[in-house]
Amino acid sequence: MEKKEKPTVLCASSAYEAKYYFNDRFAALPPAVQSELRILCTLFTEEVGGTFAISFENDGSVILETASAEDDFYYDEVSSALMIGAVRKKRQQLFAQLELFYRMFILEVPHAPSY
Repeated sequence: MEKKEKPTVLCASSAYEAKYYFNDRFAALPPAVQSELRILCTLFTEEVGGTFAISFENDGSVILETASAEDDFYYDEVSSALMIGAVRKKRQQLFAQLELFYRMFILEVPHAPSY
């Protein structure tokens, strides 16, 4: 059986610990993009609660994930799913650029696909 690799976390935030994490492997991203990611993650967890992460699949696709603690009765799964959809739609260009960055600089694909 083939073992599937875990996604690579770009950034994440937690409402429980009031913390933000940014993967230093992506320090080459422009400061404005890093700032936008920080704002996006922290606002998400302030609004919905729980945790929120932006990660990359092995092929470079962006993943948006949210989760909650088992005993967090204030966390609304429906609202969090709707908010992920809204974020994905509003930030579509940002995520396309992040995928291109990942494929070119992390996967080192010589000719990234055009969008």
